[in-house]
Amino acid sequence: MFVLGNVLQGLATILSWVLTMYQWIIIARALISWVNPDPWNPIVQFLERATEPVLAPIRRLLGWRMGIDISPLVAIFVIIFLQYALVATLHDVAVRLR
Repeated sequence: MFVLGNVLQGLATILSWVLTMYQWIIIARALISWVNPDPWNPIVQFLERATEPVLAPIRRLLGWRMGIDISPLVAIFVIIFLQYALVATLHDVAVRLR
């Protein structure tokens, strides 16, 4: 069973890294939205393509309540929740299987 524990430990670590990187991508998208970015810039296009599938449903659900877009903040809170709930659970299960 220790092999399965090691696999789960590795999966939890990779998931944690991916969630952290995506969190930074969302932060970069939010920071770039404060200025008038060039829409033809490849970095701006990447940030929009990478974050829009997550931010658009949140934006539709919340709308523009206070005149500002809080969807990046909500997405970051969801990522933090996933890191504490899902990643921590995978780590705990991996430790118990060792």
